[in-house]
Amino acid sequence: MEYPDLNLLIALDALLQEESVVGAARRMELSPPAMSRTLARIRRVFDDPILVLAGRKMVPTSRAEALRDPVHSLVSQALGMMQAEGESSIRNLLRSFTIRANDSFIVAFGPALVRHLSDAAPGISVRFTPEVGEDDDALREGQVDLFIGATEALDPEVRVQALLKTTMVAVACEGHALFGDAITPERFVACDHIVVSRRGRLSGPIDAALSHLNLRRRVALTSPTFSTALLLLGGSDLVLPLPDLYLLGDHSVPAGLRAFPIPLDLPPVTIRQAWHPRFETDFAHRWLRETIRDLCLKARPLAQL
Repeated sequence: MEYPDLNLLIALDALLQEESVVGAARRMELSPPAMSRTLARIRRVFDDPILVLAGRKMVPTSRAEALRDPVHSLVSQALGMMQAEGESSIRNLLRSFTIRANDSFIVAFGPALVRHLSDAAPGISVRFTPEVGEDDDALREGQVDLFIGATEALDPEVRVQALLKTTMVAVACEGHALFGDAITPERFVACDHIVVSRRGRLSGPIDAALSHLNLRRRVALTSPTFSTALLLLGGSDLVLPLPDLYLLGDHSVPAGLRAFPIPLDLPPVTIRQAWHPRFETDFAHRWLRETIRDLCLKARPLAQL
């Protein structure tokens, strides 16, 4: 039996992650011509162009899109099996992880995580992907190595660890009329609000708390992410509720904006990291989980969990 060249999977993973022959060559420490020849071999094996030109950049074909996640998971697991264990091996570790998280967590802890990886494990790369659903099988199917978020709608076999608790605060422009007097629930709802929802929902825990006071706010704008909402807030009279993760770590609200407590009794939300049990004893995966948890504990002590 003639075995296929499994090195082509590593090259394919690099090409699909970079969507660039030059970028993939740089990642694999090859010359661009050598990477082009490897891409030609991959195209013959899969009988598919894999990457095609679209203007000045290359984009994956539909077949390549279908291959991206399973190939990435397979290559990551294979490299993990071949890595020597021990703290001294972390610096020489070559591994790529896909982390699904919302943008507030990425903004709050992404910069510190990148710095730590650069110092302690320069061979580890992280690919953040946005939250897309609450009931998919991404962890089980290996499309995602680690999930970080507040949802509890996870498969029963998934391992879960609490990271920190977050509460909602609100942000408005510095000169907003709200800051001229005590901020009461009535004055809070008198302002037009921005709501952040991936699925376009207009209500949530804030609206439930307001309903107990027979109050209702007006949602003037809905944004898919908090980062986008912050950009839309500037120069307006709108109010934006957002997780206080934006006040943790390296991040603070942009200049010209001011954060304030929401005058409602809102329950805190626990942010957790979750992973499939096949990674429970994986040395590199465990090291990454511990690193992320340490970063969270430095920003907010365990006693608050």
